[in-house]
Amino acid sequence: MPMTPPNLHQNSVDPAAKWLVQKYGGTSVGKFVKKIAEDIVPEYLDQHKVAIVCSARSGSTKALGTTNLLLRAASEALQRSSTSPSSPVESPGSVTPAGLVSRLSQSSEPNSPRPRSKSSPRADGFGALTMSCARAEQPSFSRTVDLLRDEHITAARSAVRDSEILAELEAEIEEDCDALRSFLFATQVIDEISPRSRDSIIGYGERLACKIMTAILRDRGIDAEFVSLENIVPLPEDGASMSDSETLGQEFYDRVAMAVGERIKRCGARVPVVTGFFGPVPGSLLRQVGRGYTDLLAALLAVGLGASELQIWKEVDGIFTADPRKVPTARLIPIISPEEAAELTYYGSEVVHPFTMEQVIRRKIPIRIKNVDNPKGGGTVIHPDPDIDASAFADDEQYADTTSLEFTPLAALHASQAGAAQEHPRPKLPTAVTIKEHIMVLNVNSNRKSVSHGFLAGIFGVLDRFSVVVDLISTSEVYVSMAIEDNLEKSRLERVVRELRKSGSVTVIRDMAILSLVGKQMRHMVGIAGRMFTTLGQGQVNIEMISQGANEINISCVIQARDAEKALNLIHMSCLQVRPEGARGRVGPWLY
Repeated sequence: MPMTPPNLHQNSVDPAAKWLVQKYGGTSVGKFVKKIAEDIVPEYLDQHKVAIVCSARSGSTKALGTTNLLLRAASEALQRSSTSPSSPVESPGSVTPAGLVSRLSQSSEPNSPRPRSKSSPRADGFGALTMSCARAEQPSFSRTVDLLRDEHITAARSAVRDSEILAELEAEIEEDCDALRSFLFATQVIDEISPRSRDSIIGYGERLACKIMTAILRDRGIDAEFVSLENIVPLPEDGASMSDSETLGQEFYDRVAMAVGERIKRCGARVPVVTGFFGPVPGSLLRQVGRGYTDLLAALLAVGLGASELQIWKEVDGIFTADPRKVPTARLIPIISPEEAAELTYYGSEVVHPFTMEQVIRRKIPIRIKNVDNPKGGGTVIHPDPDIDASAFADDEQYADTTSLEFTPLAALHASQAGAAQEHPRPKLPTAVTIKEHIMVLNVNSNRKSVSHGFLAGIFGVLDRFSVVVDLISTSEVYVSMAIEDNLEKSRLERVVRELRKSGSVTVIRDMAILSLVGKQMRHMVGIAGRMFTTLGQGQVNIEMISQGANEINISCVIQARDAEKALNLIHMSCLQVRPEGARGRVGPWLY
């Protein structure tokens, strides 16, 4: 990275300034990077210390998304073909597997200096490998890497105006793609990709996205610094090695949060642009966390820095009372509890993963969902204080502008809530209604050869062996209904059904959906379940099964998929008391 030019905009040097962590998803990084650099980040720098976390870029199409291309390249590297190397090429420009491993090990540290020719960024060992591969037909994974490189260079050229910054960025993109190509070549030689190797391959997506973001910020006058976290995970204090079978507990995540926070603080006044990928993680980051690891890293960074807020920037204004694409009267929710947000996430709404929320909420750090295309909007706050009531901030006609809630102290929120509650008492109503589609129902009727506990034990044992996750379950002594996602391979589903038939007769019902009514004020709310099911009955919506969570903030039922949109609108109008546009009278929703 070039030296810092004078007059660049930097993070606040005020000791009292609090850290603010901003996480940008792949679509935001892919489509709105100029708005992020020109409008969003500068807005926060004067009063806060800003840290940015980026996901891998989304492509011009879903198939060209960075993560999909990387997974495709990894798969192609294991496909044996006539172009697969069977023996070292005896030529001065070739790279043997031993030499390749040596060079890869030298390049594993992201901040290690690498000599680079100004005329050709490939004129090193990786370039020699590329040229030797070019003598034969290019392997398919190499063509995929070329596609990945071209996508990122095109994005860089469309956004970076300074020729020096652009040249430096293009050289780094070329270098990273050559390193990736060499890594894939090595996996083809040994014909194996371990889980951690797959992690490393996927990690290139965040590296490239963050380097582009860093360059664009510098191009717009912001002193940004690229930070890679691929080797940030600390070893246990006793010096023991991390086992691949180790279960990651809270102690592990606390260590990561501390290490990440210390690394970011070393950036000084520069604005850190941090890879969402972190490692090495015992047993593989993808296996332990899944593809939502960028949100988790942002949460751990907020904890490590003691941030005042974690902002997650999406392409929607926040969390709504229902899916606005299906329910025209859906309204933005200004404040929501973590428990409600977790229920909405589990039952169909794309909010924030519950485990990610847990990391920041336990440290009393609020999460704000904001729209990258509408940065002035207040968004939705997932607030750690269970006593905050969103209804205190609702207009009689619509939700109040929540921009006034930006960084409002907790005491002020309580005071505002108390005053509003006295002047405008609100009825207790649910918070939101959501739908989870692509569901099927498995019904098992006992063959009466076993007593109740043996019957249930047999069913749960089958589900455990085949790693089947049950969304809803309804049981009696001889009958069990289970709603699961309709994404099992045909052969796997057939094996599950075959095993379940040892316990009784089995029927499979497809094309179903889970309708869920969520709200913390539903606890001890007499009649809400009756209203929900009466509304569905009057709307000619048949209910296949019913379930209510033990925490009493969620009532769910399984309905036919073809009735999903109708049911959403009916429940939104009846239970949340949101009337159709143009209807007379007070318009909700009164959230809580």
